[in-house]
Amino acid sequence: MTARMKNAAMVLPDAMTGIQSLIKAMHQGGVPQQTMELVHLRVSQINGCSACVYGGVASAKKAGESDERLHQVAAWREAPFFTDAERAALALAEAATRLADRSGQAVPDDIWDEAADHFDERQLAAIILMIATTNLFNRLNATIQEPAGQTWS
Repeated sequence: MTARMKNAAMVLPDAMTGIQSLIKAMHQGGVPQQTMELVHLRVSQINGCSACVYGGVASAKKAGESDERLHQVAAWREAPFFTDAERAALALAEAATRLADRSGQAVPDDIWDEAADHFDERQLAAIILMIATTNLFNRLNATIQEPAGQTWS
């Protein structure tokens, strides 16, 4: 499988500059890297972005994630491998990614409140940026049919 075109963020280099600034900012939020990687992976799974799932697994492994935990991200509610803070971040990731799945509040108060119990405002900002940036990449990659395992050039 080959992509329909180069990734839009590569075709328009100023876009990548902005995205890199977002990524730099989110990593200054004080959230454990493993939590951020789990959020990225879960959002990518929901959106069916094979390129981001592939890259997310590789990044998570570099951050120290185990295969056992990575294999269970899609079933995090039932799996015993995640902390309460990670579960709160994953719930927030799901709600913020599936905005159209709910009538009324897109991100319900109970999900927000649980996340806010585990993360301060700076950390929440970092998690939200990770969710938003991952959704951006998922949409770019899905549109151009970016195959898993490819590197941008």
